[in-house]
Amino acid sequence: MTTPPPTVPPPSAATPRSGPRPAPWVRTRLRAAPVATVLGAALAFVAVLLAAALPRAQDRGADQALRSFLHHSGPSDTSLLATAPPPEAGQSTQVLDGTLKDLLAPTGGSLPIDADAVIHGSRTVKRQPLVNPELSRPSGFPPNMALLYVRQAQAHVRLVEGRWPGDAPAAATGGAPAQGAQDPAGSARPLQIALSKRAAETLGARLGSVLTSAPQLHGTPSVEVVGLYTVPDETEDFWADLGCLARACEHYIGENLSWDVDAFVGAGDLDRLDSWGRTAVDFWRLPVDIGRLQADRLDATAREVASYVAGPTAAALARESNRDLLRSTSRLSELFEQARVRRQAAAPLAAIGPAGVGGVAFVVLCLAGALASDRRGAELRLLLARGGSRVGIVGRLLGEGAVTVLPAAAAAAALAVLLLPTPRLAPALLSAAAVALLALLAFPVRAAVLLAPPRPAARWRRPVGELLVLTATGAAVLEVRRRGISPAGSDMDPLLVAAPLLLALCGGLLLARLQPVVTGWLARAAGRGSGLVGFLGLARAARGSGASGARARGRGGPSVLPLVALLLAITTGGFGAAVLQSVDSARLEVARLTVGGDAAISAPGNSPLPDGLAKAAGELPGVRTSVPLWIDHDSFVLGTAQGTTQVTLIVAEPAAYAELSRTLGCGAFDPALLAGGGAGSADAPVPALFSADLARQAAPGTYVLRAGSGGELRTRVTGVIDCTPAQPGPGGVTVVLPAGPATASIHGVDRPNRWFGLGSPAADGLRALVRATRPAAGAADAAATAAPGAVRYPTAQALPVDEAYPVRTSAEAVAELAADPLQRSAQRLFWASVAAAAGFALLAVLLTLMRNVPERAALLARLRTMGLRRRQGVALILAEALPHTLAAALGGALVAAAAVALLGPAMDLSTLVGASVPAGVRLTARPVLIPAAGLAALVAAAVLVEAATSGRRQITTELRAGDQR
Repeated sequence: MTTPPPTVPPPSAATPRSGPRPAPWVRTRLRAAPVATVLGAALAFVAVLLAAALPRAQDRGADQALRSFLHHSGPSDTSLLATAPPPEAGQSTQVLDGTLKDLLAPTGGSLPIDADAVIHGSRTVKRQPLVNPELSRPSGFPPNMALLYVRQAQAHVRLVEGRWPGDAPAAATGGAPAQGAQDPAGSARPLQIALSKRAAETLGARLGSVLTSAPQLHGTPSVEVVGLYTVPDETEDFWADLGCLARACEHYIGENLSWDVDAFVGAGDLDRLDSWGRTAVDFWRLPVDIGRLQADRLDATAREVASYVAGPTAAALARESNRDLLRSTSRLSELFEQARVRRQAAAPLAAIGPAGVGGVAFVVLCLAGALASDRRGAELRLLLARGGSRVGIVGRLLGEGAVTVLPAAAAAAALAVLLLPTPRLAPALLSAAAVALLALLAFPVRAAVLLAPPRPAARWRRPVGELLVLTATGAAVLEVRRRGISPAGSDMDPLLVAAPLLLALCGGLLLARLQPVVTGWLARAAGRGSGLVGFLGLARAARGSGASGARARGRGGPSVLPLVALLLAITTGGFGAAVLQSVDSARLEVARLTVGGDAAISAPGNSPLPDGLAKAAGELPGVRTSVPLWIDHDSFVLGTAQGTTQVTLIVAEPAAYAELSRTLGCGAFDPALLAGGGAGSADAPVPALFSADLARQAAPGTYVLRAGSGGELRTRVTGVIDCTPAQPGPGGVTVVLPAGPATASIHGVDRPNRWFGLGSPAADGLRALVRATRPAAGAADAAATAAPGAVRYPTAQALPVDEAYPVRTSAEAVAELAADPLQRSAQRLFWASVAAAAGFALLAVLLTLMRNVPERAALLARLRTMGLRRRQGVALILAEALPHTLAAALGGALVAAAAVALLGPAMDLSTLVGASVPAGVRLTARPVLIPAAGLAALVAAAVLVEAATSGRRQITTELRAGDQR
């Protein structure tokens, strides 16, 4: 009997695989270094969050500044105004509404219109005189009236008497004829109008009055007042450019006064509106919805407006509305151009901060990749030696990074979009994607370079790279000095904004070469002493933090990157702080020149200030210098090249006025020039300072000065001034006299009509003082008429106190200049960027310190076994780490000062200041040193904390760890 062969399973049957399964690479590596994984994800999250947030913050600031600028321009300038003659077929509200529908059809998208605020109707072109003899005629001229029909006007007024003119004509009381009927005189029935109650009181009209105009060819037009109304809010946008509907307006013909008034008619009289002024015009005011405008789409909006005013859209509207004479006008294109110029002028400061934080973040991400490859270099070489391919290893490293970086980047981008809502999404996503890609590729690319086959060292690479950086920096600086950072009429050049960063990079490269040499000299000097701590720390700093640092230094590795990061952060912060300091200084100078000092009180006309006010104001807290003076704008100098020249006469105490001029930088002079006048005799000429314009008309000699308030005296020119704080505007022809000699000859000089102060007085205190010392009505009238033949001005008692004696301070003027959202958004963005750059620079230092912790701890442990005390260990770490920080702080301050000196003269700060100022950024020590000292102190504190932590490690633990870490 034969044995059957063994049963062989078919080939397709599954057989259990023997041996352990390979562990998943990504999960194993992430679990092996959880702290590094979390830190990498956190770094990617913060970097992507800032990258996505900065473009959205810039968009929000630009949109807010644009909307604020347009809002302050007023509703008339930010609207599309369409006009057309009434149709010959007959006017009606349906025709007006139909044309409005045609006008609104092409709007929307880039040209949003606020449909709820549209104003449209019809109005007479010219005002007609009212010949009723009972009406008010201040100078004998009759009042004038225009009529308007405005849709939904009744919703913006409050009817107080009578009724609103009806939509259909109603029979007049007393059996008057209906619409179209003629009265016995041949005139049509009066148009029914609603008149403002305030205007009616001014004219002397009342409910039921029939107001008649001058006779015309078709009869004598007349209107009947059927309703009186009041306007709850005269500042409402509805009333802009609608004429004198809320009250009667003053109309001067030469020096003669007459009244202008306008009134509403109802829809029932709309087709007869042209009978009042012979011609009428339909109008549609379409206000642009400012809240929906975007700065990045401003060019598209400007094109839409241009097409609407005089382009294809305008031609299509005239054709579709059957109104060949339809015309549209708007100032929006001009305002958009002004807004674009303002944004261009503020763009450099708004870009300096983000460019700085971008440069520092780039360095930190590269540093993180370099440190990671340095930490895992032995592992990667072992994988390559065991048969792994370089492409395969880099691919696995990309997988590791994708698991940590991509989720963190997505979360950061989503958070930025959520926290900073703005319509434009693409810039934020592109910026976030670029930073996420850099964070993802930094380590794999560095590892690929590390695993590349060794090549002979090329000594020319570093000098060539440094030469290229130096060339680009020189080109950028020369271009900035030639064209300016923001050339007029062009967008900002990124190369020009990057000039401070290029300067910082040059400084970093130079410092990287000098710092080891200088530190080596210091180490050799310390070696001559008896202590070893300073020598050992400085020697390690000169070598680049130990063996690993030396290897990195030999490869051009991560030891230089923290230095470059610190230098970039300090340079950017110092340059931007110098710009803001110059803006604040220029703004204060402009405010002081506008006010005339740090505080000013004025009296109306030539009337004097209340008795004792100037003395009391000078005694208020915060007042350093009190300058009461007397100003007369109607004085004359006799004997000039023109014969007689009208001047502004200023009489002041010489020493106080000289200090005011010197402080304001406006016409500084030596007070001795005004001394000695009139001391010898009454006929002696009084010394005087002439303005430059007047000095060109007057040769040296003696002149007669005749004051407008009465009196004259002889003067002699003792000095020429180019400006006076009391009249800082251009073209002022002024004469300055000392108070003592001029008092006896000119009436009223002993009672000043202006007061200026230097220091920091409170505006509320000055206004309270004015209210407390304000004269009674009788005293004011007596003062106004005391001088025989003097010009009589309205008394201050008849005006509110804030108008009678206005108080102004430089602090309030500075606040007004700084209220522009464009300035505030640029400053906020800059300081936020500086804080982020400082944080990244500190992170670069901490990453370097943490990388060297194992080696440093082992070194300290060995030295402790040889008798090194704990305090000496902390001192050793500080001596090793602080030279880099101090070198970066000093180098950053020097580079920032160089950037201000090279680039500052090309910057125009007028837009940031809020007024026209000379171009240039001033170089001062404080804004340059504060960022350097602050960041150096922050880094030193971090180093001290790390040193104290390292000094607490146990000797036995470090010795047991060995030398393999």
